[in-house]
Amino acid sequence: MHIFTIGYEATTVGDFLEALRAAGVKQVIDVRALPLSRRPGFSKSPLRQSLAEAGIGYVHLKALGTPPAGREAARKGRHEELEHIYAGQLELPEAAAQGAQMLALVEEQPSALLCYEREPSGCHRSLLLKWIAPAAKVTHLFA
Repeated sequence: MHIFTIGYEATTVGDFLEALRAAGVKQVIDVRALPLSRRPGFSKSPLRQSLAEAGIGYVHLKALGTPPAGREAARKGRHEELEHIYAGQLELPEAAAQGAQMLALVEEQPSALLCYEREPSGCHRSLLLKWIAPAAKVTHLFA
């Protein structure tokens, strides 16, 4: 299993789409709890439209997002706290179901997990993969 990840921090929609195209990604799996953004074009509806125009699918798996306390810990650089909070999130039945859905989607076609942070080491998407798909080959894309 091969999974891509990408963050949209400090990029444009055009560069973001180009990074996905260059990697052969056919589907974006949005793992943000809140698919809203102050960055133009990265909120759910406009992003879905841009991806569709580029021939890339979009799926939002809200339960795989970070809860508010985890986002706060991440903003403050408290990675251990984020890890603890996010582990609790993944124990919820809805998150377990969406984790299985994510794996099925990745098996179907080349997919990239989407979140805000450019650097995956500071983002919950790396924790998600560590716990849900530990044997997967992971490629982090940078737009």
